[in-house]
Amino acid sequence: MMFYAVLAILVLVFGLVGYKMMSGPSPKKSVKRRMEVVRNRHAEGGALKANAQMQIRKLMAKRKDNDEGGIARLLPRPAQLKLRMSQTGKVITLKQYAMASLGIAVVVAGLLMIRGAPFSLAFFVGLLAGAGIPHFAIGFLIKKRLKQFNDNFPDAIELMVRGLRSGLPITETLGIVSNELPGPVGDEFGNVSDKMKIGKTMEAALQETADRLGTAEFQFFVITLAIQRETGGNLAETLSNLADVLRKRAQMKLKIRAMSSESKASALIVGSLPFIVFGLIWMINPSYMGGFFVDERLMIAGMGGLVWMSIGAFMMAKMVNFEI
Repeated sequence: MMFYAVLAILVLVFGLVGYKMMSGPSPKKSVKRRMEVVRNRHAEGGALKANAQMQIRKLMAKRKDNDEGGIARLLPRPAQLKLRMSQTGKVITLKQYAMASLGIAVVVAGLLMIRGAPFSLAFFVGLLAGAGIPHFAIGFLIKKRLKQFNDNFPDAIELMVRGLRSGLPITETLGIVSNELPGPVGDEFGNVSDKMKIGKTMEAALQETADRLGTAEFQFFVITLAIQRETGGNLAETLSNLADVLRKRAQMKLKIRAMSSESKASALIVGSLPFIVFGLIWMINPSYMGGFFVDERLMIAGMGGLVWMSIGAFMMAKMVNFEI
């Protein structure tokens, strides 16, 4: 069994190397060289140079969006994955995500086979780890960035209020926020300002950012600006009230988190105990727990236990999850 496992891993590695060698020159480099030729050709013209550079940026952006070949084509829902990776604030491509998933799957499956697990079980566990670990890692980065954004967002609104009261237009205050506040808030407001500079309306730029962030706080901000533009009124006072509401909403979230922390800790401890005990006994006496990987009856019993534990964990998570 070990021989076949090593042979399968070697075939996979050589297959990837062969694919890389047969794929030819990098299309990104060839496109970049062609764009440099076009840029140099129009370097002497004024308006023609600006138009050529704009077309070059559009072509490069379109090429970047479509240049996800190879193993990245096997990923399900690539548009949703691109949106999730953009929410992290980091430059992660579909190819990098796919290679990370494949590497994790191969490593986990290989470690399980070395420990004596059957090939079928190691394959499915490795596949599950390769699909789950990157997904949860991206989710953790998104949650961390959104928390930073929501913590500093009321301060950004207060900064805009001070700018409006001093006589600055709303478009100028967006640029001030992007320059004064660091982190995700400054980056997102900077993206909004850049989109407005290339011709997009403020409403369209803000709505695109709201759709990409997917946070209710920023959506409140966009709706407030849209209503104020339709009905009129004191925008500074409206934004000041919105900042106060967002701070109170954050305080309510912290209060609920503190009240439900005991239940979450109890659920985490109770849910993790079976896996911890299983792992410790397996490390001490592998033959005693090895029946769960070879005996069909024990495998069915183990899968049934995992299903019931998953149902219980899901119900406990819903009981302590409150929407504000």
